[in-house]
Amino acid sequence: MWNSKKNRTSSALTLLLASVIGIAGCSGGGNGGTTDTPEAEPAPETTNEETTSTNFELGAEPLNFSFYGNYDWYTMPQWGGDEASKWIKENKKVDITAINSGGNAAQKLNTMIASSELPDVIWTDRGADVERLRAAGALVPFDEYLDKYPNLKEWAGEETLNMLRSSDGKLYQFPNWYTSQPNGNAGYIVNQKIYTELGEPKLETTDDLYNYLAQVKEKYPNVIPFEPDLAVDGQGLDVLYGAFGEDHPPAFVSNRAVPDGDQLTSIFTDPVFREATQYASKLFREKLMAQDALTQTKDQVKEKVYTGRVAVAAGASPTEYGSVGDTELKKKDPNDGYFMIWPVHKEGLDKNKIWTGTYNSLGWNVSVITKGAKDPEKIFAFLDWYTGPEGQRVIMWGPEGIYWDGTDEEGSPLFTDAFVTDVEGRSKMMDATVNLQWNGNTVFVDNSKMKFEQTLAPEDQNWETRYQSEITWKTQFNATEFINLAPLPESEEGIIQQQVNEIFNEARAKALYAQNDEEVLSILDKAQEDAMVVGYDKLLAFKTTKWQENKAQISGQ
Repeated sequence: MWNSKKNRTSSALTLLLASVIGIAGCSGGGNGGTTDTPEAEPAPETTNEETTSTNFELGAEPLNFSFYGNYDWYTMPQWGGDEASKWIKENKKVDITAINSGGNAAQKLNTMIASSELPDVIWTDRGADVERLRAAGALVPFDEYLDKYPNLKEWAGEETLNMLRSSDGKLYQFPNWYTSQPNGNAGYIVNQKIYTELGEPKLETTDDLYNYLAQVKEKYPNVIPFEPDLAVDGQGLDVLYGAFGEDHPPAFVSNRAVPDGDQLTSIFTDPVFREATQYASKLFREKLMAQDALTQTKDQVKEKVYTGRVAVAAGASPTEYGSVGDTELKKKDPNDGYFMIWPVHKEGLDKNKIWTGTYNSLGWNVSVITKGAKDPEKIFAFLDWYTGPEGQRVIMWGPEGIYWDGTDEEGSPLFTDAFVTDVEGRSKMMDATVNLQWNGNTVFVDNSKMKFEQTLAPEDQNWETRYQSEITWKTQFNATEFINLAPLPESEEGIIQQQVNEIFNEARAKALYAQNDEEVLSILDKAQEDAMVVGYDKLLAFKTTKWQENKAQISGQ
């Protein structure tokens, strides 16, 4: 979601980038394989042995580089300060220097650009910032490295890499948590004890859910019937959206665009969104939904779940606190805890076409290597190792010998007894590396976990992994064709996007507080009028073009 602060800085960033082109010339690191340099004379023929020796072998010599996480919230943990990165530092001779944002990522990046001191690696969202840097000639393309270091190409696949290519046809982005299979944690969690005490009623349709929440309100006055997580960011409201239309995932809401034939159309006039908004408003005004839904913090959500004061919760990743809440409640009562349900649906719809969340093959964010890097190929070699089986085993589950020992024929770790018995130690070690997982390989990690969990009795299985395999992964929509639809912030369409977002956020909040269904529709109608005044139709046309380009790219056209 675009914000006004980011938009204000974008023009300044564009101007500053004009100086970035000179960075490569003075850094000594401009060996990124660009095509704007004079073509060199053909090299003498070499033997296979000589050709192979040109590949960088990780661990053969020290590799040092700087790393910047382009997020206000991100502070990189000390490299070597945990068991996993310590092993990599000592055994692979890789040392990484953190450059932190200090809570103001946009300003920090602008400062580095202005001083011509870009970090070697930038970890950031796909989109505007990457394309500005790329257009200014500040990034190193990866194409010549893909066959020499084959993990990324093997695990991500050509289709995903093609989707990541820039308009010049080159690949500059190394994806994080890319995937070729469903993943995601969006959905509903239900308080087991309350559900049992109310007679375990059917929870399949939106009417079932409403009736259940009404029972909770009547019999448990100190319990929140429905917890929508951070509703200000969509969360549980977007999950409810999916309940009212087949093949209507939350991505349509976040894109502010809904497909109708070969066109993308307004979210405000979408019948599914209008009905879902009426439903959410009804829950709110009847106090069946948390009354602080638009103002609460994540910590407040967690506290309510951990103490059992929530009957049903929904969000983009309720497994994170549902798992902890289940453990906490079971400490006091083994019959208490949380479980997940198949997504509810409006009566008459196919439950197998209801989606609570989305995934896409490109995953979350990306790493780019700048021309400020002295050894871009060596850095790519590390990132490629990092995303491969050995790198993923170490950064996810620590060095071999503690929680895993040896591998199977597919390279998955063979977990030890300690992996099951030393839950506290395992969790501590894994938590320490969460913010060092820049090149996550979803398929390898998920399949490794799942193979192990399936060897355990149901009561011994990890709570999150169990419901991922049974429910959440099966109910996430593949939204790859709907990614990268956002325009550059400083463009005409980008300015329209920001205004439409503001109109949307205000309308959704007002609709939640509406006194009746008619008022909800009136609010959405007014939002549609306001959006069209600022150019919503032009934005939708832009997004439609990008969508059609995505579909053509996916199909290989």
